[in-house]
Amino acid sequence: MLMKIVVLDGYTLNPGDLDWDELKSLGACEIHDRTALGDVVARSGGATVVLTNKTIVNRDHLFQLPELKYIGVLATGYNIVDVAAARERSILVTNVPAYGTRSVAQMTMALLLELVLQVGHHARTTREGRWTRSPDFSYWDFPLIELDGLTLGLVGLGRIGEAVAQLATAFGMKVLAARSRQPRPTYANIEWVELDEIFSQSDVISLHCPLTPATKEVVNAARIARMKPTAYLINTSRGPLIDEAALADALNAGRIAGAAVDVLSVEPPSAGNPLLTAKNCLVTPHIAWATRAARARLMKIAVANLRAYLNGELRNVVD
Repeated sequence: MLMKIVVLDGYTLNPGDLDWDELKSLGACEIHDRTALGDVVARSGGATVVLTNKTIVNRDHLFQLPELKYIGVLATGYNIVDVAAARERSILVTNVPAYGTRSVAQMTMALLLELVLQVGHHARTTREGRWTRSPDFSYWDFPLIELDGLTLGLVGLGRIGEAVAQLATAFGMKVLAARSRQPRPTYANIEWVELDEIFSQSDVISLHCPLTPATKEVVNAARIARMKPTAYLINTSRGPLIDEAALADALNAGRIAGAAVDVLSVEPPSAGNPLLTAKNCLVTPHIAWATRAARARLMKIAVANLRAYLNGELRNVVD
């Protein structure tokens, strides 16, 4: 009898432009687009392997699934799985690190370029007829800002932060970074400073750190108050890194120039999330990770993790 593999929420990883054939070669697969919390046990019953992206697998679920031996998280963050309970049950949990480094870095720069040039606004108003009615050969409604010579401050300097630093350097930006881990490696294009200096010295601040108790709301009212009134904030990492109410207040009061976030504290957000209506705030629906190339890598690594497990090897096991 083939091993049973259940994918709880495969749609975001593969909305139809990839295929599951490699995974299917490893066992009998049931692939669900989405799974409600109350359906996790019923759908996972009898499964040896469960793969999940954002569907929560909690302690209660784990102790109702006696055949379960392996959980593969189809993402880097694995807080959706009760890892301690999995350990008690001797269930292996893996994740997929580093699949989207270039895609997230690319999205970070796309958001920055949109903030400083407002390409979408000017393209939209041109389509609406504004340029054809203009008395001048050119118009713009926002300051158009050149990146060369500006300072980018990175909160977090892992793989993605390093990739963003490379792109920013190519635009002629000076790069500062804050990271708690020691020792701090030497980079030709990056200067290490204290965290509060990032907020006071940077023209653009970009968040690339993991969500931990220490980094939750690392962007708070006090740190926002240190920012230049001309500064921008970008978040392509985790929504809860920002005190969203404090950021919205600062944007609406004009205390900083703008923000762009691809992530929010709750996803999908409630209609009352203050950043959805804040002034000069771009919000995109958590798409930095979702290029086809990145998703294809994610699937390939997730399958390789499982194949390694079946061959008695451990790969990308979370602690």
